[in-house]
Amino acid sequence: MSTGSWPRDRGDHSAEHGGFPCERRRPVSAATAVATGQPRRSVPRAWHLIERNLFVYRRTWTIIVSGFFEPLFYLVGIGFGLGRLVGDVTGPAGQPIPYAVFIAPALLATGAMNGAVAEATFNFFFKLNFNRTFQSILATPLSVRDVAVGEIAWALIRGGLYAIGFMMVIAVLGLVRSPWAVLAVPAALLLGFATGAVGMAATSFMRSPTDFDLINIIVLPMFLFSATFYPIETYPEAIRGIVAFTPLYQGVALIRGLTVGVIGPEMLIHVVYLLAMGFIGLWVTSRRLDRILLK
Repeated sequence: MSTGSWPRDRGDHSAEHGGFPCERRRPVSAATAVATGQPRRSVPRAWHLIERNLFVYRRTWTIIVSGFFEPLFYLVGIGFGLGRLVGDVTGPAGQPIPYAVFIAPALLATGAMNGAVAEATFNFFFKLNFNRTFQSILATPLSVRDVAVGEIAWALIRGGLYAIGFMMVIAVLGLVRSPWAVLAVPAALLLGFATGAVGMAATSFMRSPTDFDLINIIVLPMFLFSATFYPIETYPEAIRGIVAFTPLYQGVALIRGLTVGVIGPEMLIHVVYLLAMGFIGLWVTSRRLDRILLK
């Protein structure tokens, strides 16, 4: 799933669309927020930032909706087209499953990741460096940590919309084999949290739009090689360890196990990995925004 096709928000002129009718005050750093206990209030306060993003996107909602179709095209073209030639493949726990059943959860994971990463990188970069969105927001009672939490939450909403829509499609097509699949969307949100938070942290170090080529270099190979289209067992042992360490593989393995109905203790490892990655990314993002916005 090429990152070059990420939906890009060209209409976010946030300085005039901030919409925070609150008194001006000195911005609060993430470090101060931690010391005063404000992180506990970051989630409800960050909702104002989500409302602001909903307001901005009300006229460009097709940008978000369009991201749903890319994994659907892959499913139809590869899952059903190529799948007729491939037949059954080895799924979780070594059980044979149809090829479309094998790649459907992987495309669900990829769609959620791409939606979150697109919002957390490209759009976040322009809000931070060109539109001066966050500088305007910090003139309100929201803190730097509120901004970080709100932006990551918004990225999760975008990735979650893709996951919910695609999940409904594969369920209707009969590509879901277990009632455990009800947890596939929360698992996709967890993957979006991990990749979106780390993507946002990485974006805070970028100085030019050309740096997004580095994001493509990372995301595209993950899409192709994270057991998306074929089992990880097809790789040599040395390569297998590298693939298993990527966040997309962790998400794909988790969601595939849920949709097929193979539940095991290794799923806890996937969850812990993604949670740790997400919170590390959130922490780095908060620290970086402290330095950039409060300097």
